[in-house]
Amino acid sequence: MKIVKEAAFKWKNLHETYQQQVAGLWHLANETNGKPLDNYNDTTKGIQQLIADAIKNNTPLRPLGGNWSLSSITATSGIILNTKLLNSIFPISSTNIHPDYKGDVNNLFLSQCGRSVWELSDFLHKKGRSLPASGASNGQTIAGAIATGTHGAGISFGAHQEAVVGLHIITGPNNSIWLERKSAPIMSDAFAAVLKATPVRDDDAFNAAVVSFGAFGFIHGVMIQAEPEYLLESYMRRVPYDAAFKQQVIKLDFNYNQLPYPGEVPFHFGTLINPYDIDKGVYMSVMYKRPVKPHTPPKPNGEGIGPGDDAPCFIGKLTDVIPASVPLLANAVIGKSLTPFEKKEGTLAEIFSNTTLRGKVASAAIGFASAHTAAVMEMLMKINKTSGPFVGVFAFRFVKSSNATMAFTRFAPVTTVLELDGVQSKGTLKFYDAVWAEMDKLKIPYTFHWGKMNTLTAAKIKSMYGASLDSFLAQRAKYVDAATLRIFNNDTLNQWGIVTPMAPLPTMPPVSLIV
Repeated sequence: MKIVKEAAFKWKNLHETYQQQVAGLWHLANETNGKPLDNYNDTTKGIQQLIADAIKNNTPLRPLGGNWSLSSITATSGIILNTKLLNSIFPISSTNIHPDYKGDVNNLFLSQCGRSVWELSDFLHKKGRSLPASGASNGQTIAGAIATGTHGAGISFGAHQEAVVGLHIITGPNNSIWLERKSAPIMSDAFAAVLKATPVRDDDAFNAAVVSFGAFGFIHGVMIQAEPEYLLESYMRRVPYDAAFKQQVIKLDFNYNQLPYPGEVPFHFGTLINPYDIDKGVYMSVMYKRPVKPHTPPKPNGEGIGPGDDAPCFIGKLTDVIPASVPLLANAVIGKSLTPFEKKEGTLAEIFSNTTLRGKVASAAIGFASAHTAAVMEMLMKINKTSGPFVGVFAFRFVKSSNATMAFTRFAPVTTVLELDGVQSKGTLKFYDAVWAEMDKLKIPYTFHWGKMNTLTAAKIKSMYGASLDSFLAQRAKYVDAATLRIFNNDTLNQWGIVTPMAPLPTMPPVSLIV
């Protein structure tokens, strides 16, 4: 394994919401003079050696993917391991399949941890395959995307982690495991042996590891189960903010007469509300899965916004202005950025292709049961009058719930995800606090997106996840070396109560919020 080392510096995440002094940034890369699989296994050994050295020297480590998270989950006082160059991908041979696997081996691909979702999606497109679902912005690495529960609006499929069927996890300086579900075996023991890994088939352990925010060892490889490529028939409409709309977002029965195909469950369903232009209606985004056929890929509108882009692509154009100017500015920016359209067709890779940012953005997201959606919408309108004005938009996505132990999309059958995308300012943070307080007051259970700005504490996480947290910690303790967990710990995991009870690591200047 190749390593390029940068000395101590003040780290910032990509969205510039957090910063911390770190001891170093080390860029990891595969060797290039051997066979790809041999190079992959050499990297496993290299990472194990880094772990051994970190344990010996009491040095914290933290893997870094696309640096996309707005939360401080990636931060460390020690050494950040940049994994973006660990981006090999391997098709799977039928000779390595478990005898009980009944799926199509041509849909299976082992992706190394640092491959970005966009790179993976583009690779699959060239193979006539596709990810089953995607987030809107795809600069995250595949390991980082599943670690935080990155999602789109896959109402019938779910978030990124639902496409994962196997994980290669480095669990200590001398160990790694190939982890998959016992109820759905995929690969043979011989395949695990090729990776120098111990095969483990355990539903509870898999569900714990697949969304684990960098706290379940070093995830080196991710087995993706893709599917034959498909088209997305996409629409964005402005619809009245009325009783019929509110019934649709509560019931999700898709009989709503403003839909392109009433009665048909879409692939993707979401809505965005500009609170300063509500009289003209809300923006409804809907996509339907269709067979592949010749088509013209969609193009961005005049503001460079495509049909799969989300609010952070344009919300950075807003600035923190005097309150009286917010409605006028918001209407001008949002009105130019969001252009309703009819029947744009493209593959998943063509629709969800964005990896760019525009300006500094604050973003927080929570999940809750869809039955509360209309009530939360009304709550936001009221809070905007008392604790606003919020310089941003209210976006709602609807995501099939997940069986992952610590998935924040845990509310069955469909989790509504409220995304509050706005400018970075003290006023935005004040608004966030007012929303969380009102959710608590209304006794609406909710969870925070692990990769976005939040106010999580150990007590909150215990309240939100209960026995699931206990299960996560128990499964982690079964399979991951305690000393390894300790050196991958950081201030955020300490704050969340997801720690390994050992002697403390050396202290350095803590992570701090940028406003």
